[in-house]
Order: sequence, then C-alpha cells, then structure tokens
Amino acid sequence: MIGKFSNKTTIDKPSFDQGLFWVSSILVAIGLIMVYSSSISFAESSKLTKHQNYFFLVRQSIYVLLGFIGGVITFQIPIRWWQKMSPYLFMAGMVSLILVLIPGISHVVNGSRRWISLLIFNVQPSEFMKLFTAMYASDYVLRKSKEIGSFLKGFLPMAAVIMLIGSLLLLEPDFGAFAVISVIAICTLILGGIDKKILMGLSIVAPIGMAALIYSSDYRYQRLVGFFNPWADPYGKGYQLSHALIAFGRGELFGVGLGGSVEKLLYLPEAHTDFILAVLAEEFGFFGVLIVIGLFSWLVIRAFGIAKEAIINESYYSALLSQGIGIWFGTQGIINMGVNMGLLPTKGLTLPLLSFGGSGILANIIAIAILLRIDWENRRGLRGI
Repeated sequence: MIGKFSNKTTIDKPSFDQGLFWVSSILVAIGLIMVYSSSISFAESSKLTKHQNYFFLVRQSIYVLLGFIGGVITFQIPIRWWQKMSPYLFMAGMVSLILVLIPGISHVVNGSRRWISLLIFNVQPSEFMKLFTAMYASDYVLRKSKEIGSFLKGFLPMAAVIMLIGSLLLLEPDFGAFAVISVIAICTLILGGIDKKILMGLSIVAPIGMAALIYSSDYRYQRLVGFFNPWADPYGKGYQLSHALIAFGRGELFGVGLGGSVEKLLYLPEAHTDFILAVLAEEFGFFGVLIVIGLFSWLVIRAFGIAKEAIINESYYSALLSQGIGIWFGTQGIINMGVNMGLLPTKGLTLPLLSFGGSGILANIIAIAILLRIDWENRRGLRGI
C-alpha cells in the first residue's frame, strides 16, 4: 500500500512549474489589454495602420501566438543542446547586429537602425542577443571555471567580446540594450566566481565609462538633462517624462478606469511600447502598478529558485542560465519602470512580456519556455529519472 501511495503522489505531482507558467501568462494577458488600450488613438490617426484601432492588438496577438508555438518547441529541447549551441547562437547574434547596420537590409525608425526587414515583419536582433548573451556567458563561465578568477584569462576575453557587442549596439544606437547585455554578462561572471579585486576595479571603471558614453553623445546628454528637470522644458527635452509623470499623477490609487487614459490620446509618445506602464498607472492606479511589480518580482525570484534547484542537481549550466534570464528580466524591468516613474533617464527599452513588439515578445516567451524546461529537468533529476 505504501508503495502504491508513493507512486500515485509522484504521478499527481505537476511535471512543470505551473506558477511560473500562469504568472507569465497573466503578464502577457495584461500586456495584450494594455497594448490595445494604449494604442487605439495612435492607430486610428495613422495612415500606416489604415486607421484601424485594433491594428496593434492584432499584431501583438499574432506575435504572442508565434511566441507560444516557439515556446512549445523550445520546451522540447534539452538544456544540454542549448549549452552546446550557445557559442554558435552568440556568433549568429553578432552577425545579425552587423547586418542591421547595412543600408538596404536594416529598417530605420526615428533615426535608429535596430531592425532587419523581412518584408512581412521586422526582426530586432538585440532582443534575441540578450538571451544569447545569457547562454554564452553561462557556458563561458563553466569552460573557464579554473581561470575565471584571472583578469587576463577569465575576465578580459569576456569583457572584450561584450565591448565589441556594445560598439555595434551603440552604432544603431541602442544604449539600453547595451546596458542590459552588459549587466547580464557581468553578473554571470560574478556568480561564476570572479575575483573580488576585479569586481572592485569594475565598480570604479564602469560608472566612469557610463558617464563618458553619456557625455560623448549629445542626444544621450540631452536625455540626462531632461531627466533632472523635465518641467524646465516640458515641450522639448522633458516632454516624454513630464507626460509620463502626469499619467502616474492622474491614476492616483485606483486609476481612471480601463480606456480612460488621457495621456494616450497622442500626448505620450511610445505609449504602447516604452511607456506602457505609464498608461497602465493612469488607468489602474497605484494598485495596478503594484500588481505588475509584484508579478515581475515573483518571476525573477522564481528564476533564481529554479537555479538553486539546478545546483542541487549539479546542473550548473542550467543554474547559471536560469539566473541569467532572471537578471535580464529584472534589469530590463527595473530600467523600464524607473524610466516611466522618472527615477531613471529615458531609455529605449520595453517592459518584458507587456510592451508591444514582435522580437521582444518572442524572445521573452522563449526565455520563459527555457526556464520551464530547466524546472522540468530539475524535477526529473530530483526523482532520479
């Protein structure tokens, strides 16, 4: 009887993390609602959308469906395959960042070359590069495990590669993606056991380098000026931030109700992409924002929980990759939310799983599928399967 009861409990136990699946699905669902709500006015007024108010909702729904199909396929692939392929995927991502700079291949929007035109839709390589960096950095740490503490043999090669990637991203320009990718790589090295002296030096050099990048570019410097005092030039440098803050102010505790946002009526630029949280804050208030932050926090914490379980199974690549994905979602989420709330200078970064964008939602859902696969393998390992 004991044996039968034991087998039954094993069968009834979920074979994957249902909490992670549903939290991610809720965030995607909130994203679909807010993409539609925040884009209606822009879609109705634009000739490019043929004045169809549901234009962005339909496209985002298609992206989510493609992401779900890609996620199902991704879930079937063993993590050891991703580890084997990580250097090649990283190199393919690097090539795509070069292609995006070539006229005729790239698609230019607002002066930025961040997309490769594939006729039917555009691909943004930097979104997938975040995932490829998490994969490559995880594999790199394991391959260099005996030398990871060395500056010359461990840290410098990885730093050189990231600087090369950063140079390509800055030519687009895409400073936000460079910041996220750098954080993913550096944090993975830290988790892998980087020497404390290197870390101390990095903590000094990194802010200096960041400041140099900001002051070397006029548009980045102007964004910083607008950040410190958006009300000094509310129709110029501080336009986006001032309207985002107005949206948060109008939302108060419970918001003005779904569809009731005024800022989305062509006042707040990029309302359905970079500033979707501001519209959500206006329509659902402080508590709506708190729910989104709570869901994101749970997702990131769970990614590190899955990593801890992978370490117990001695699946160290899976552990580092899970942490890398958690760092990616956490860093990008914090930057986007900080920008929307006026806590950070304006960056061209979307909110993972919520903002409009084909490449972004595809990369995000595939990353969640990889986390689910790592958890699934962890559960099998703990059962001794």
